[in-house]
Amino acid sequence: MAYTTIDNSELYFQTQLYTGSNSGQSITFDGSENMQPDWVWIKSRNGNSRDHCLYDVVRGVNKRIEANNNNSENTDSGQLTSFDSDGYTVGTTEADINSGGRTFASWNWLAGGSASSNSDGGITTSVSANTTSGFSIVKWTGNGSATTLGHGLGSVPKVLFLKTLDRSENWVVYHVGNNTTAPEDKSIRLDGSNAVQDNATHFNDTAPTSSVFSVGASNGVNPSGEEMIAYCFAEKQGFSKIGSYEGSGDADGPLIYTGMSTAFVLIKEIDNANNWMIYDNKRSPFNLRDDFISPDIADAEYTGNANNKMDMLSNGFKIRGTGSATNRSGSTYIYMSFAESPFVSSGGTPTTAR
Repeated sequence: MAYTTIDNSELYFQTQLYTGSNSGQSITFDGSENMQPDWVWIKSRNGNSRDHCLYDVVRGVNKRIEANNNNSENTDSGQLTSFDSDGYTVGTTEADINSGGRTFASWNWLAGGSASSNSDGGITTSVSANTTSGFSIVKWTGNGSATTLGHGLGSVPKVLFLKTLDRSENWVVYHVGNNTTAPEDKSIRLDGSNAVQDNATHFNDTAPTSSVFSVGASNGVNPSGEEMIAYCFAEKQGFSKIGSYEGSGDADGPLIYTGMSTAFVLIKEIDNANNWMIYDNKRSPFNLRDDFISPDIADAEYTGNANNKMDMLSNGFKIRGTGSATNRSGSTYIYMSFAESPFVSSGGTPTTAR
């Protein structure tokens, strides 16, 4: 039996909560391990009309893109000013990440630090990759043609988030759960509630491999002479689980087995228009978990929602509401989840059940 290779997930992923100050401040992770993040996703919890702000080590500090918008990259010296040895520092001028008195959530992943050149595909890419945790950040300059791009993971990615940096174009998402037989034929937006769509121009109807992923000639994925960024995730036993489930419409909803104690879940209904949903074990530390944030909109955190709630368990998560965003009868939902701890350690020891 194969066990996890990651006993402590906080070496690779951490959720951090903090309060804004209107002045520069260092945000230090409160996990058991130090982790210098390479991708930081920040959202105000109690402020409407506040964007989801994304920063990464490949593009560099002070450069923001937004999960809920199709805007081009924004550069401002007062945003995220450094990736630190156990957290990050935010500046003074960006209210979306440091407004005084507001509370914030951030989700933080470790990639591979500074980018390296990768020539596995038809275009040379700049890649920061962590093959242990299955996460890489890929940047390239488009050529306006169908091509392949090296991702550096050494295993097949199951999720790709793509965004143009130089122009306003919608986010394009590949997810292995978008279609049971040919997910490369489908794509879905991160910055919208839209259902999944057929689009041959996004991933060139070609499945990712352990070394490259494919893109078509669309301006949303490979515009000529313009920069692109991709966040790539492969599944790792006991640390991450990526897949789909079918809603039941019942309050005693489906149990999704992930083989790990759940710390973070991203969910999206793909058969109908509905918001994306983020749950984590820091904002909702106890079952039932009914606090969620929607990545495709700038709304504040929703709390105490009776219809869209879940239990986070030692071996997965269980849907406990009848809301259409997580449990419409007969509808398909894609998800991506990360561990608090593996269900079984690398030495074969089961974790404590909840």
